[in-house]
Amino acid sequence: MLLKYLKYRWKVLSLILLITAVFSSSYLLFDMPGITVLYPMILTLVIILIVGIIDFLLTAAKHKKLMTESFPEADDVIEEDYQRIIDGLREEEKVSRDKVMADYTNMVEYYTVWAHQIKTPIASMRLNLQGEDSDRARKLIGDLNRIEAYVEMVLTFLRLDSDSTDYLIKEYELDDILKTAIKRFKTDFISKKLSLDYRETGYTVLTDEKWLSFVLEQVISNAVKYTAGGSIKIYMEAPGILRIEDTGIGIAAEDIPRIFENGYTGFNGREDKRASGIGLYLCKRICDNLGHGIKAESKQGVGTTIIIDLTTGKLRVE
Repeated sequence: MLLKYLKYRWKVLSLILLITAVFSSSYLLFDMPGITVLYPMILTLVIILIVGIIDFLLTAAKHKKLMTESFPEADDVIEEDYQRIIDGLREEEKVSRDKVMADYTNMVEYYTVWAHQIKTPIASMRLNLQGEDSDRARKLIGDLNRIEAYVEMVLTFLRLDSDSTDYLIKEYELDDILKTAIKRFKTDFISKKLSLDYRETGYTVLTDEKWLSFVLEQVISNAVKYTAGGSIKIYMEAPGILRIEDTGIGIAAEDIPRIFENGYTGFNGREDKRASGIGLYLCKRICDNLGHGIKAESKQGVGTTIIIDLTTGKLRVE
């Protein structure tokens, strides 16, 4: 604070020192005794020091009050003008912030209602297709699964930054969550003739079931989507280290560091115009919130492996 004060008052201090030097020089020019120079100089410096300390304390108190966003009493008309300008800017900022929050709340409410409403026709179409066992029916069910996944992605995106995000941290059997996630894509496995190598983990994970399910479903969905033929392998490499491997088109080396960024689609996304670049971003955000780790290993034309570290969570059981 002292250095900032000296910088703030450097012009005044320089002027005082200059005046003191001028008076001292005047005494010396007239060949007056040194004692007549020394006493006035000491007295002047003492007065300057006392006034400087008082001014420093007053300035520090004013600075402290300004840090609490409440203005101290203005010392002059210029300070009054500045305070009036700042008050006006604060009011404009508050109005703008309130409008942005109101618009955001309205948008969240609209899309939340829309997402829940669109689930009704999806469920109806699924029921109509359940009694039909054909390639066409399986393809339509697969399309419905993707539509439903996109709807869930919208809801997840809206809920992620909500103040009322409903995390329920408990111990869950990882195999139960994995089997439910895999089951959602059984039609896609059949229609694309993909083989599944799933090895039960026997692992108990401390997490939120709903949010971890979204992550697993998104990763499996990507594996199925970008694997035209071959297999998908799901297994526990070490306690808590889950690997989901596919033999799909893979990811370009230059894209791997950025695949978890919002909106980044990379080479594969540019080839597939339907890619939104938001799925893996949401997975990373959710894993960060849950205390889990997630990373990718891939080689273009060979396949991709998503590694989820379930051991890093420092969570409290509710």
